[in-house]
Amino acid sequence: MSTQQALDLPSPAASNTVVINARCSLRIEAGQRVIVVAGLPVHHYRAEDAVAEAYAMVFLAESGFALQTEVARAFVRSVRTVRRYQGRYAQGGMAALIGEEGWRRGRRRISGKRLRSIEVLKSQGMSNRAIAHRLGISEKAIRKLVGPSKPAESAQLGFAGITTAAAGKPPAPGAPSTRSTGDDADRATPSAEDRAGDRDPITAPAGQGEPVPMSLDGDASDRTFDRQLAYLGLLDDAAPLFREGSSVPGVGVLFALPCLVESGLFRISRKLYGDIGPAFYGLRTTLLTLLLMALLRIKRPEHLKERDPAAFGRLLGLDRAPEVKTLRRRLTRLAAHHCAEQLGAELARLRVDQRGHLMGFLYIDGHVRAYHGQRAISSSTYVARRHLAMPASTDYWINDRSGDPLLVITGEVDAALTKALPRLLGEVRDLVGERRVTIVFDRGGWSPKLFGTMIKDGFDLLTYRKGRRRRINERRFIRRRAELDGCWVDYLLHDQPVGFLKGKLRLRQVTRLCDNGHQTQVITSRWDLRDIEIAYRMFERWGQENFFKYMREEFLLDALVDYQIEPEDPTRTVPNPERRALDKEISVARADLARLEREYGAAAADNAEHRRPTMRGFKVAHGRLGKQLRTARARVAQIFEQRRDVPKRIEIRDLNERAVVKLATERKHLTDLIKMVAYQAESDLVALLRPHYARVDQEGRTLLHELFVTAGDIRVSDSELHITLAPLSSPHRTHAAQALCEMLDQTATIFPGSRLRIRFAVRSPPRIGLAFPGSPVERSTASGP
Repeated sequence: MSTQQALDLPSPAASNTVVINARCSLRIEAGQRVIVVAGLPVHHYRAEDAVAEAYAMVFLAESGFALQTEVARAFVRSVRTVRRYQGRYAQGGMAALIGEEGWRRGRRRISGKRLRSIEVLKSQGMSNRAIAHRLGISEKAIRKLVGPSKPAESAQLGFAGITTAAAGKPPAPGAPSTRSTGDDADRATPSAEDRAGDRDPITAPAGQGEPVPMSLDGDASDRTFDRQLAYLGLLDDAAPLFREGSSVPGVGVLFALPCLVESGLFRISRKLYGDIGPAFYGLRTTLLTLLLMALLRIKRPEHLKERDPAAFGRLLGLDRAPEVKTLRRRLTRLAAHHCAEQLGAELARLRVDQRGHLMGFLYIDGHVRAYHGQRAISSSTYVARRHLAMPASTDYWINDRSGDPLLVITGEVDAALTKALPRLLGEVRDLVGERRVTIVFDRGGWSPKLFGTMIKDGFDLLTYRKGRRRRINERRFIRRRAELDGCWVDYLLHDQPVGFLKGKLRLRQVTRLCDNGHQTQVITSRWDLRDIEIAYRMFERWGQENFFKYMREEFLLDALVDYQIEPEDPTRTVPNPERRALDKEISVARADLARLEREYGAAAADNAEHRRPTMRGFKVAHGRLGKQLRTARARVAQIFEQRRDVPKRIEIRDLNERAVVKLATERKHLTDLIKMVAYQAESDLVALLRPHYARVDQEGRTLLHELFVTAGDIRVSDSELHITLAPLSSPHRTHAAQALCEMLDQTATIFPGSRLRIRFAVRSPPRIGLAFPGSPVERSTASGP
């Protein structure tokens, strides 16, 4: 038996494919390079085009299609090179990807650690030659960096903050200098143990607190030297230097600093982002600027143009606030790290540790942000407050029992709450640990199957019941009244067990009878709580809706932070619009068929049998109506047959020939976290005001708004920063603010980036009589014997 001959197939063309990951690949053929994502070519260039290749690496990393390590491995580059390309592209676009010859501008020729060693040795009076011999470098390098050798007195004038080190006396803890203190100064001050161990004074480990940068400027209103250091790449963030002044506008916003520092944003951001490059406005200054902007209701970076930069800079301890373009560049640089999600998780974990007693009930809801731009984004969501579907994106917020935000997560495109809940529950489990919490959500998350999974995973649920249900007789309702969270509530309630999934899932249903006769069913798995508390916790979900409204109006939560877009997954499936159109046609055809059937049935019921005793006679008499009925039935059957061949979901690339894009999320997520921290700081201050202000529930945040914009005096000492505000609009508000000052002083808050402890005070309101000047006490004293 003869063997089967091999088919004479043409050999494939010479090609080489580099797999970046499971989704992306790089195809190399005949001097050409093609980037393929999900089977679609998205970028091509010639092999000798270095700029286009650098852009390809930036495109893959910035779009989220591949990690930096994957891109570096595929293009045979280091991860550091990919990051450098990303930074260049973020600052100058394609033109910045063209490599410059020579030493990179702004790059440090001497490491920061070696530089600090030189500064300390120079402040101790050593010559350039002695320093070069000790450190093993040339004297020319020392001379270029610090200049020729000078007497020790000149060195002390140039480095005012290191005079204590030159004298051999370490500064007392908690006593900062307003010129040059902090992490660098700590390294510049050798301890006795270091000297005994013959160690380099600069290599001593730094403290665990907030790093304090060094400053060469003596005048807080002129930061020329620090800006020059930042230009040369020798400064990562400007040290805050305050100058005294009276009636400084908006200085009351510094009352929120203890709560902002307690939130951990500065510490966690420093751990995740590190330094965002040599700059006068570094990481700490950028975050503090954004936080104070949120509290002062400067809702967009563009609104900084309407503010005096010098006045706003005094609140930051700088000569002027950053410009709009500078602030946007810092946001872009932060977003390039893609750490917003991790930052939010760390902040939430710290919040749970601080307020664990409020984590028994967690409220989850999605907030839809409508999009009004000109980009053809693929996501379309129903916006409830506008009663229409429009381009939008959804963010999911998790709030604690008091209504304060805990975590915000950017949802997948077109992801319903039922699909997003598993991921959200995983985030909650990572935050709260093994404790059992009750998840409260609205009807958007209704799914009995999901309820069973939640209970197995250790969660309790509380939600509204969805769908039609039998009304309960009003006589079976019982009036319940109780005091919960300091307020009295009164409901007409009915409590009963209910079953789902054919009796496999047994839950509890609490029904409330409203004054207008409407019945609201609440479903829960909590059998240990009273029915009135079940109803109260469910209806408290409206506090989250009020939170969304407050954030939209006060913090401009729905604002578009940038105009950046990201390529979307072209293989993502969406409901087929053609099938949706056929469904509408079926609905119209069924309605027409039902109308004809009713008419035909009415004609049969009214048929005079003595005139048309047979069915044939009836059909002949109503032939036209019968023909219309048969045509309508055929039409319905035809549309059903047509819909059978149309898939329910299709890939999004089949809908549009253009590139599929979506709005960038990283910068928006980062700014939402900053606004969330600002809101939390307001909530913490309101809690402190509660014992001292009777109408705190109605006017607490309004009082804070007045407090933040109030002018005041700034006084600076060697170790303290004194903030004294002018009296508020009414005496009782002023007294509440004075009580708040006493509590804030007990926190011993240090201004970020310095060693200055902040002291708060509010001047007492003037005592003016109705008819005579002076206080009643003074008048009674003057009229006495």
